[in-house]
Amino acid sequence: MSELNGELSVIGMSGCEEFVQSVDNYLKEWRAERGERIPRDEMKDGEHGRDNTFIVDVDCPRFGTGEAKALIHQTMRGRDVFIISDCFNYGVKYKMYGQLVPMSPDDHFTDLKRVIAAIGGKARRINVIMPMLYEGRQHKRNARESLDCALALQELVRMGVQNIITFDAHDNRIQNAIPLSGFDSVRPTYQMIKALVKTVPDISLTRNDLMIISPDEGAMSRCMYYSSVLGLDLGMFYKRRNYSVVVDGKNPIEAHEYLGKDIAGKDVIVVDDMISSGDSLIDVTEQLKKKGAKRIFCFCTFGLFVNGLEAFDRAYERGIFDRIFTTNLIYRTPELKARTWYTEVNMCKYVAYIIDTLNRDETISTLLNPVDRIRKLLENYAKEHADLDIQLPLLPNH
Repeated sequence: MSELNGELSVIGMSGCEEFVQSVDNYLKEWRAERGERIPRDEMKDGEHGRDNTFIVDVDCPRFGTGEAKALIHQTMRGRDVFIISDCFNYGVKYKMYGQLVPMSPDDHFTDLKRVIAAIGGKARRINVIMPMLYEGRQHKRNARESLDCALALQELVRMGVQNIITFDAHDNRIQNAIPLSGFDSVRPTYQMIKALVKTVPDISLTRNDLMIISPDEGAMSRCMYYSSVLGLDLGMFYKRRNYSVVVDGKNPIEAHEYLGKDIAGKDVIVVDDMISSGDSLIDVTEQLKKKGAKRIFCFCTFGLFVNGLEAFDRAYERGIFDRIFTTNLIYRTPELKARTWYTEVNMCKYVAYIIDTLNRDETISTLLNPVDRIRKLLENYAKEHADLDIQLPLLPNH
């Protein structure tokens, strides 16, 4: 490990405790295998600290008015600090004027800034891992609007954050707001494919049997990557919006129009960055089913489900889609985890890899572009399922 970056410390913001604990377990396992020292927590208020952990003990207590402060229970001087924050965890609640209030994205982001402020500039380097980017959908100006995501990124940089890691940013061009600071948007392509072949053992990964579908123009870049590494054909929908009307802050979609090859009799994978209300996804999958799609699988990095799960239950009962894959990077309700149509893609090990690599000042290029791992995954899958006569696609070289 480079001495420049200091001893590793990991801070999990409210709602990230289980995720961060899993990340910590991986880090401890790898450091132990390499014979490296694992720190012991310092004493807190006369109590014994926890043995063998990289996790820093942090509190954000609140007053009765809802105001808050951050309190760090050990020194961060000279540390390489990684702060993991899920700004969309509405499962965390606090009391304000006697009422139990769910934390909003604004609350989470403000708590993140409080923790950075409590570090007080003593850390050698501060890295923020924010899986779903705060205000990521407000990344451009269409009228007299605020540019919230750009302002948030600039504010973090002004506070001393040197690296910002996010997953599947709604638009990667938002990094132009902080051109002299570290910004990486990671896509969970490998983990999604791995979850698919594990969950659906009879899937055929050939262009005769499987297609990648983009639900709109904005998702084309991530779909093109899937299409390239899997050697599959690509189709897309484009949204026809009514720009004369604004509903819930956006122009409503009048229809989804399909462009691409015939999908009759084929399995399809619909790829997008998030499920918000899910109306668009259900409409797209319904159209694909009408066009003769065999089975429909949905890869969405973030499952928000802001309007609940009932619409998805009804669509699944009608056979509109077969399975939805989302990551555990943000909060998932127990009700979602219990759904038969849902598969959770675990990203804890991947995040631990990123932290371990950056702390050692090594390149994360192979983590950002996992072609070799996808190639190995597909080769192993073909060997394990030789009885199904699965044909591997011709994967591209770097």
